[in-house]
Amino acid sequence: MAAFVARYANAFADVVTSAKLDSAAIDVQLSDFLGTWEGSPELREFFVNPAIPAIEKVGILDKLNVKLGLQKELRNLLAVLIDNGRIGHVSEVGQAYRRILQERLGIRQAEIVTARALDEKERLELVAEIGKLAGSRIEASFKLDASILGGTVVRIGSTVYDGSVRGRLERLKEALIAG
Repeated sequence: MAAFVARYANAFADVVTSAKLDSAAIDVQLSDFLGTWEGSPELREFFVNPAIPAIEKVGILDKLNVKLGLQKELRNLLAVLIDNGRIGHVSEVGQAYRRILQERLGIRQAEIVTARALDEKERLELVAEIGKLAGSRIEASFKLDASILGGTVVRIGSTVYDGSVRGRLERLKEALIAG
């Protein structure tokens, strides 16, 4: 990640937290803008074209904002990215902002892999246990992988907790070979 991406993301996270903005609403609006951004190659080409003056690009942003209804702070972030020739990196800034805000709120991302589909109650219980293990709130994504045979594999950042049957068998095999 480029250093400037982190600077913009941190600055925007500072604005959101210091102004006590509704971060969930900002996230929805950011997703709406990024969906429009990703869905329209013409729009991206227009905004990243260095031959078009920034003032014209901000004018188009404001016309787009009539439909999107972005909060002024998010609109201002986009205008600053345009003014500084960084709008082409808006997706990266958005991802970094979300990561930074989650860190500040004490939320960690976890990928949970299971051999079978879990019902909602099982998911909630598992996320609660993982939260205790990690010592923070968890935002989880779930994947199915029948090859783990049973149990669960959890990834939080670079840490992997392997409670799968396959993992246990591999550890047993290593112990038998070593001993």
